[in-house]
Amino acid sequence: MEKELSAEERFELIKRNTEEILGEDELKEMLKKGEKLKHYLGFEISGKIHLGTGLMCMLKVKDFMDAGIDCSIFLADWHSWINDKLGGNPEIIKKIAVGYFKEGIKASLKCAGGNPQKLKFVLGSDLYHNNNLYWTTVIDISKNTSLARMMRSITIMGRREGDAVDFAKLIYPPMQVADIFIQGINIPHAGIDQRKAQVIARDVAMKLSFCPLLDSKGNQIKPAAVHHHLILGLGKPPVWPVPKEGIQELWSSLKMSKSKPDTCIFIHDSEKEIKRKIDKAFCPAKETEFNPILDWVKYLIFPINSRLEIKRDKKFGGDITYNSYAELEKDFVEEKLHPMDLKNAVAKDLIKILKPAREHFSQGKPKTMLEELEKLMITR
Repeated sequence: MEKELSAEERFELIKRNTEEILGEDELKEMLKKGEKLKHYLGFEISGKIHLGTGLMCMLKVKDFMDAGIDCSIFLADWHSWINDKLGGNPEIIKKIAVGYFKEGIKASLKCAGGNPQKLKFVLGSDLYHNNNLYWTTVIDISKNTSLARMMRSITIMGRREGDAVDFAKLIYPPMQVADIFIQGINIPHAGIDQRKAQVIARDVAMKLSFCPLLDSKGNQIKPAAVHHHLILGLGKPPVWPVPKEGIQELWSSLKMSKSKPDTCIFIHDSEKEIKRKIDKAFCPAKETEFNPILDWVKYLIFPINSRLEIKRDKKFGGDITYNSYAELEKDFVEEKLHPMDLKNAVAKDLIKILKPAREHFSQGKPKTMLEELEKLMITR
């Protein structure tokens, strides 16, 4: 029988490996009062699943599950259509969402050590169908937010502030915020690049008339938003060394992206592909602040394995096992750990970690789903 966690222990699980929590005190209060916590993490449907979407996100979902929180994945097919994903075809987007994407998220959670059976999936189309209260909530949110703010918030779609966009894209932010309230989500979860939507959700929470977020006693409350880290792609930044000013914006632009397939690893990549991509990755000696390989070690390898084994010839120091990231980083800075030895170890561990996803997509319906998606992406 599993030991029941205290409110403090649950909070530490929720907070670890995150960039920030908006409403940390409110979250602590909800935990202290024993409020039922409802989590949600939304995804656009835009192609093959990489480590950022799969492993990074699902590691955090596993933490939520371990903290006794109901977790749900929102398959945002309407948002994907608005944002012109997969050719902007709603039927294709929906098919990929409930097929390949759903299977990929479940496989990713398994790679992260979680239980896919506990994960709930919600399709946007299903949530919105014949749901007048949802569209009322979209308007309610919009009436409490300025047009200028909506225009600034298009960055949550991967668009740059000031870009010329069609009007539908301005509906995207209030829809994303409405997703939180219509589902009664008190702990929305996203990458730090989605921060603007979560801030709007908190800003309008106490002003909503039609679908406010309530606690168990009927009091109107704000959601507590959790933002996880964005892992870097494997490429070299366009400007090197990276300027200190604007580093957060640059980091977001260099996060792992499926649009740069050679700088990201997909959850079902072959062992050979994983090794090839990591071998050619940007990993300058002594550099710790903007180093994708170290970034992955800190946010992916150690949270899963709690250690990293380096195999090397005796003349280069022999084998060594690191039991903490701080210890590994120190040796890297002091050049006691060579970038290539680090890359070899990371490739080896990732190959092992991703084995369940590779196997899942190597046969049966999942294999067919992946093949259909790849054909679709070629013909687009």
